[in-house]
Amino acid sequence: MKPQEIEDRSMAIIERELGERRWPPEEMVIVKRCIHTSADFDYADNLVFSPGAVQRGLEALKRGTTIVTDTSMAAAGINKASAAALGVQIRCFMADEEVAREAKNRGITRAAVCMEKAAALGEPVILAVGNAPTALLRLHEMMEAGEFFPELVIGVPVGFVNVVESKELILSSPVPHIVARGRKGGSNIAAAICNALLYQVYRQE
Repeated sequence: MKPQEIEDRSMAIIERELGERRWPPEEMVIVKRCIHTSADFDYADNLVFSPGAVQRGLEALKRGTTIVTDTSMAAAGINKASAAALGVQIRCFMADEEVAREAKNRGITRAAVCMEKAAALGEPVILAVGNAPTALLRLHEMMEAGEFFPELVIGVPVGFVNVVESKELILSSPVPHIVARGRKGGSNIAAAICNALLYQVYRQE
C-alpha cells in the first residue's frame, strides 16, 4: 500500500471507532490527526478548542505566520513543504547558545527564555508547546503583563510537574488556544496539530 492509502485507511478506522461523536469539521481534522499520531483515543476527550481558535490559526497560516516550537522534535515533525508553500517559517530557539546562557544566568529554564525570544521577534506567531510547561507559565506571565499575545497557542506539554497547572492557565486565558487537558501531550502531538492546521490550508508531501 502507498503511504497515502495507509493514512486514508487509518483515518477511516479512527472515524469509525469514534462512532457518533462529531466536532466542527475543522476541529475533527485535528482530533483525528492526534489520534492517528498517538493511537490514543483519549485525545477525543482531552482536546479543548477555544471558540474560533482553529479559524484563527488557519487565517494566521494563510498570512505566513511563523510557528515557534519549544522542542527541535516538534519543529522536525511539522511538514516543511506545506509550511514553505505558505511562507510559514518554523523556528525553535532551544539550541541557541544565547538562550542557554540567559537561562543559566537567571536560573530559569531555556523554554521560558524561548518564549521571550518568540515575543522579541516582534511579529505574529503561533506557539506550539509540546514538552515544557515552563514555556506556558512564562507565556502566561507575559500575557498578564500585556507583553505578548500570540495568534494561537497550542498547549500540549506532557508530564507530571506543573503540566496540568500550566495548561489550566492557558485554558482560562483569552488567547486563542488548542490545549490537551491533563497530563498527556508531547512534541509529536504539537507537530500533529500544526500539520492538521497546515493541511487544511495547503497540503504538499
